[in-house]
Amino acid sequence: MRMDSLVKVTIGSDDLAASKSITQYVDVVDENNRDQLLLGLLKKYHAKDEKMLVFGLYKKECARLEKFLQQKGYSCCSIHGDKTQDARQDALAAFKTGKVNLMIATDVAARGLDIPKVEYVLNYSFPLTIEDYVHRIGRTGRAGRKGISHTFFSVGDKAHAGELVVVLRDANMPVPEELLKFGTHVKVKEHKLYGAFGPKKGMEGMKATKITFDNDSD
Repeated sequence: MRMDSLVKVTIGSDDLAASKSITQYVDVVDENNRDQLLLGLLKKYHAKDEKMLVFGLYKKECARLEKFLQQKGYSCCSIHGDKTQDARQDALAAFKTGKVNLMIATDVAARGLDIPKVEYVLNYSFPLTIEDYVHRIGRTGRAGRKGISHTFFSVGDKAHAGELVVVLRDANMPVPEELLKFGTHVKVKEHKLYGAFGPKKGMEGMKATKITFDNDSD
């Protein structure tokens, strides 16, 4: 096959979009108040036979949350990089089967893990990218089911405010006024094929025109 005959075909958009089967709630909070807010949401949402997945950003944060919630009387497990592979597999198996219905995890659980019937996703810490946010909340609302995601957003996350506003609006979700105060600017991302230098919008896929000049031309 000639290399100049290769064509990339994109179905839909290059950008991620959140499923409209997920109801998204975003609370702009003081990060020092998140523990008490987490307990309030657990009291509101967490039922004996319903699964909740709580996302932290770092492994030490997830380990602390697991200990904190266990001290508060919750039966929970966690998966993160400080646990052995066997311990992570045991925790995941307990969560999948419903033996434990509350799991704390880093983004290792956001992608590639098939966890059925997760009713709620709670982002205790906002992820490093908006793509990770979409993957996280996508753990609920699967296979035609409805789901709820609840996200804590603080001043330290303000660089992601514009992207989050776009995701919420695209899914017809309410945008908190407190979130809009951080601004709605979205940094232009590099195109997967053309990097940061083009093509301009509407010119994707266009071929360059080769122009030749005769020797006696001006």
